Amino acid sequence: MGLSIDRSDFAADEYVAASAKQRECLTALERLLHRPGFGEGPASLGAELEMSLIDANANALPLNREVLAEVADPHLQLELDRFNLEYNATPVAAAGKPFEHIEQELTGALSRIDAAAGEFGGAAIAVGILPTLTLSQLQDNAITDLPRYVALSEGVKKIRGEHFHIRIDGAEPLDQRCEHVTIEGANTSFQLHLRVNPADFAATFNAAQLVTPVALAISSNSPYFIGHSLWDETRVALFKQSVDTRGASSHEWRRVARVPFGHGWVRASALELFAESVLLYPTLIPVCSDEDPVGIVEEGGTPELAELRLQQSTIWNWNRAVYDSAAGGHLRIEFRALPSGPTPVDMMANAAFLLGLTYGFRDLIDHLVPALPFRYAEYNFYRAAQRGLDAELLWPDLEDESPKALPVRKLCRDLLPVAESGLDKLGIDAQEQKRLLDIIRDRLQCSVTPARWQRQHVSASRKGDRWEALADMVQDYQKNSKTGTPTSQWT
Repeated sequence: MGLSIDRSDFAADEYVAASAKQRECLTALERLLHRPGFGEGPASLGAELEMSLIDANANALPLNREVLAEVADPHLQLELDRFNLEYNATPVAAAGKPFEHIEQELTGALSRIDAAAGEFGGAAIAVGILPTLTLSQLQDNAITDLPRYVALSEGVKKIRGEHFHIRIDGAEPLDQRCEHVTIEGANTSFQLHLRVNPADFAATFNAAQLVTPVALAISSNSPYFIGHSLWDETRVALFKQSVDTRGASSHEWRRVARVPFGHGWVRASALELFAESVLLYPTLIPVCSDEDPVGIVEEGGTPELAELRLQQSTIWNWNRAVYDSAAGGHLRIEFRALPSGPTPVDMMANAAFLLGLTYGFRDLIDHLVPALPFRYAEYNFYRAAQRGLDAELLWPDLEDESPKALPVRKLCRDLLPVAESGLDKLGIDAQEQKRLLDIIRDRLQCSVTPARWQRQHVSASRKGDRWEALADMVQDYQKNSKTGTPTSQWT
């Protein structure tokens, strides 16, 4: 978040001060971006893996503090709900075999966390939404007792002023009112960080927005929530509604969602995205530092911009701009759409496909965006989350009337060579490319994504009760995940 949070009650003047400080940070960042050489350097990758803890019956295990203490790893941290943890992988250079390095680190980390959870009769599981979650496990007492999470919860409730209303269609539509932001903790993701030179940021970010729906469709892994069969990636619909500060009756017009896909193509630089965060969204946590960001830039230094980073951390774009003062200051794109799980190699395949497509289209993106108005890119994202491999997406066409509606299966197949060319541009080892993209090919060949495997398992279950079928599926999912075998090879 950029600042330590030690309380959850704030006075009105603190919100005014925080808003003013965020605008100072914007001015400082604008000047930094004009500094010759700022943020330039080779591409690098980092990753964050969110996970759930389960007990012997595949139910949520609310012991994240106990497991964290047992593991004693500085890369591991607490997440929003007491059954959540997050592991932060070591950043690596993008060239060569970065996915292999991250995969090995995550494999070792999951093994250690799983062993620590075993001391309490439980296990760690990487899955977009834990299928066995019940509404009773997502009440106010589920929140991790950290000031930052309490402050976040209080901030959302203060602005919203009413209960959350979760409505998701699907095979078994959900219509549920909830009191607490803890429902957001049902969502776990695999987030990828890519360092990008400022001059390349707009093109890279726009390319990421274009291709994210394609990668999401083939990676989906959260078809169930509180017993309902919903979207292939239900996490997308649930996350948007579970921290929505827009009350249904509080305004005559609708403000932008706090979990947006975006508000348009980036025109020139990353500054536009940071400005949106400051200008479009009310402050949730008005904590300020003593830093003079503009003064530090004028003296040739690199400021922390802590207030801007804190504000960014409370707006959950599916692809998000990140500023970091480390290494002289740099920019990253945080890819937030990919789900957690099932295995490290599955997650690396998803990441390789997404990054390969991003780099594969980056040089063409300025020609493609006029053929695809941004509202169609947003439409694609939600259709991919809803229908997975059965989605039909709108795709730009430079030779004929645009866009064209295409089955996502065909798009995935047709775009595999583009992903290969993009990974080449990143300098990814050829053998590593083939190993990971072959997993994508296998999923297409078998017509199986992690979400489809979950559905097929429950559909084939001989358990008479839905909850028993879900628990049985989660236990088999966990056993298969521990083998490290890609989902497309699971029976």
